[in-house]
Amino acid sequence: MLSKSKRTAILELHRQGIGMRRIAKTLKISRTSVKKVILADNPDPPQILRPSKAEPHRQEILEFYAECRGNLARVWEELQEKKVKISYPALTAFCRREGIGQKPKVPSGRYHFYPGQETQHDTSPHRAQIGGRWRKIQTAAAILCFSRMHFIQCYPRFRRFECKIFLSEALSFLRGAAKVMMIDNTHVVVLTGTGAEMIPVPEMEAFSQRFGFTFKAHEKGDANRSARVERLFWHVETNFLAGRSFADWKDLNQQARRWCEKNNATYKRHLKAKPVELYATERAHLRPLPVWIPEPYLIHHRTVDVEGYVALDTNRYSVPEDWIGRQVQVRETQERLEIQAQRAPAVIHQKVIDPCAKRTTLPEHRRPRSRRKKEPSREETALLKQAPEIAPYVAELKKKGRKSTILALRQLLRMVREYPREPLLAAIDRAARYGLFDLDRVERMVLRNIADVYFQLPHPKKGDKP
Repeated sequence: MLSKSKRTAILELHRQGIGMRRIAKTLKISRTSVKKVILADNPDPPQILRPSKAEPHRQEILEFYAECRGNLARVWEELQEKKVKISYPALTAFCRREGIGQKPKVPSGRYHFYPGQETQHDTSPHRAQIGGRWRKIQTAAAILCFSRMHFIQCYPRFRRFECKIFLSEALSFLRGAAKVMMIDNTHVVVLTGTGAEMIPVPEMEAFSQRFGFTFKAHEKGDANRSARVERLFWHVETNFLAGRSFADWKDLNQQARRWCEKNNATYKRHLKAKPVELYATERAHLRPLPVWIPEPYLIHHRTVDVEGYVALDTNRYSVPEDWIGRQVQVRETQERLEIQAQRAPAVIHQKVIDPCAKRTTLPEHRRPRSRRKKEPSREETALLKQAPEIAPYVAELKKKGRKSTILALRQLLRMVREYPREPLLAAIDRAARYGLFDLDRVERMVLRNIADVYFQLPHPKKGDKP
């Protein structure tokens, strides 16, 4: 359809006496279109009133929409069962035009922040390749709203303990704290209420007072209020995690820190500056960090099991054997476990981050078990005493014999005692040469040797009667 400006140009050129062929060539349109505009003599485009195929079934669509809980795919399936000939795109277009199931669009707000006013913090689930397999991770992020300086770290789960660890690292990375820490209505920080009526957990409130900021939550459903950090999550998924693999959780967080340092020093077109350049202005307005930042920790109470291990998050950590059955206190930090039993020296383990039923044993917690040298049996002692020449064969027989060792030694000892020495040693020497350890066959070889030596009859002479 020709626009109003082109239709006006066609009519104006026609009034100047220019022919249709030249008008069509000049405006690069067909002569048929030029002719139609001249005959209509109206610069306004004609309105196309096309009846919708879904209009006659409006009432059915509304009923099915309520029954199917707003699922238009199910509404279309129900219409097909009723033999209503309408395509799915036609149905969705009709619902959009008529406002069926459509929420009115509201323009997003625009927020302005002065230096040191606010930091936004949130978490988002992602997937990353760690140790050769894909894992679900929780990405925690914090961003200064004025300068857009940001910091991210990843965890297998995000509890209040991980929240304190992350915020301690983030504020140390940013070298200061803004007046407000904006969060969503997460149970990690929120005790009760939402939005402006939010009351933080006393533990988290004491944590915020140590750094001099205040937790605030945006109103429920007002996700645009934390748009700075939400956009950062999109950048993490499409840039940081895309095409990267990590050896373990430590490698993942080290690469995340380096990525933040590089990204903060990159020019941003929408800011017309680098975040580190704006941060130079904002840093003077941040609350200074306390002189000493204590490391967040958790205290657990456990009983040492009968194997001498302490269980935590399905993983097991060794303790001295004399602690078995005793009550111990486990102090969990970000990277270590300190296990304390009354006045005994604490046992320190490197923490296994994943709950993967792994067993960690320190060498000093297990006494070396003495292995007594196995004494030879009475049969073997008697056998080697009577026939020391067959000692190599006896050693191989114990390893490769088919019968149980004791039965084989008893049979061989009987053969040594009952049969002549020379045929026996010849048979055993031949058996050893060919790797034969079936004593029944060896005994037959001995008997055959005896028959050849001791039971030879003289040859008959000529003339002797048989």
